[in-house]
Amino acid sequence: MRVALVSLHKWEEPCLVGEKGAGTIFFSHCNLRCVYCQNFSVSQDGFGAEISVERLAEIFIEQQNRGAANIELVTPTHYVDKICAAIDLAKTRGLSLPIVWNSNGYENLETLELLRGRIDIFLPDLKYFDEEPAKIFSNAPNYFAVASAAIKKMFELVGSVKFDGNKMIRGMIVRHLILPNFRRDSIKIVDWLHETFGDEIFISLMNQYTPIFRAGEFKKINRALTTFEYQSVIEHAANIGVKNCFVQIGKTADKNFIPNFNLDGVNSV
Repeated sequence: MRVALVSLHKWEEPCLVGEKGAGTIFFSHCNLRCVYCQNFSVSQDGFGAEISVERLAEIFIEQQNRGAANIELVTPTHYVDKICAAIDLAKTRGLSLPIVWNSNGYENLETLELLRGRIDIFLPDLKYFDEEPAKIFSNAPNYFAVASAAIKKMFELVGSVKFDGNKMIRGMIVRHLILPNFRRDSIKIVDWLHETFGDEIFISLMNQYTPIFRAGEFKKINRALTTFEYQSVIEHAANIGVKNCFVQIGKTADKNFIPNFNLDGVNSV
């Protein structure tokens, strides 16, 4: 496995961060090729350091000792076998935190079945409804068909959201990053999520799109999201009765929010 950063991350959804932050572990590489990826140095260029299953289990315990609200595995899918082994090992050593699977949603059902009993919270993206932007911007044929089936499977594995006070301990939050010029695609996604899951999950509507990496090669997405585009999706969600929804306020489309991938916490002290 390759890992680029281990951190206490305070900029996730409020129910995931607790007092000190989510215990994020950013894995290197990705099975998508999003032209606007803000973490491209990790996802596309593969920056990171190699670690063993043994070391990953140690990192889980270290994050727990730091006071992390959970163990959040970021873009983990391609290392699923080793991650499962590390989870099992860490639990024999006292790991008790909820484990979060933060993925792009483009996953097969066999992979997800391996996570049964190991993952408490699923945090997938649902990026596109229509086929064209999925192919052009992420090189992901049949994205919605694959991701929607995966998200249904995730729900089967963890069920409805459960909280301990203000902290989520089980369930699913589906993230959707709204792209400039694609608000109608976003509305279709909100409709599908609400029709399929109702109030059993949370939706997180994100306005933090930043034209970075190769976005400048594509005219439609080579700008920031407008207030109108974002508000129209939020208003639609409210109008159809969505209750469990996170929204972003203020200037979030800023490179300063991109993590500093510097290998902190990756290697043994």
